[in-house]
Amino acid sequence: MIGKLNHVGVATPSIDASITLYRDMLGATRIGTPFDLPHQGVRVAFVDLPNSQIELIEPLGDDSPIHAFLAKNPKGGQHHICFEVPDILAARDAMLAKGATVLRGGEPRIGAHGVPVIFIHPKDMGGVLIELMAEVHH
Repeated sequence: MIGKLNHVGVATPSIDASITLYRDMLGATRIGTPFDLPHQGVRVAFVDLPNSQIELIEPLGDDSPIHAFLAKNPKGGQHHICFEVPDILAARDAMLAKGATVLRGGEPRIGAHGVPVIFIHPKDMGGVLIELMAEVHH
């Protein structure tokens, strides 16, 4: 069912500091300009890798869901893993049929890549928050 790994989400208290880290410590050369996703309460920047991306996510606004994560992990850390799926609604229905909890009532919303996404609760995924996103067709 799942396709390729699209990205690993990394929560950070400062996207600017994280960009510096990935650029200067790890030698990343392709880093996108940060942008706001107000409907998700996050600011995002992508670090392009040869085979995937790192999605840097910083809280945006007082009700950002990233605040709770950073309260437990003040320096930030791995937040979620995102896989592509060919059909987001079929993936959601399959997850629900298998007893998984799909967050936000299971309704897909538009993610940072401009395609529908859903999140599966970590308690059903071995402790890992899983994002499923519709395949990106270039």
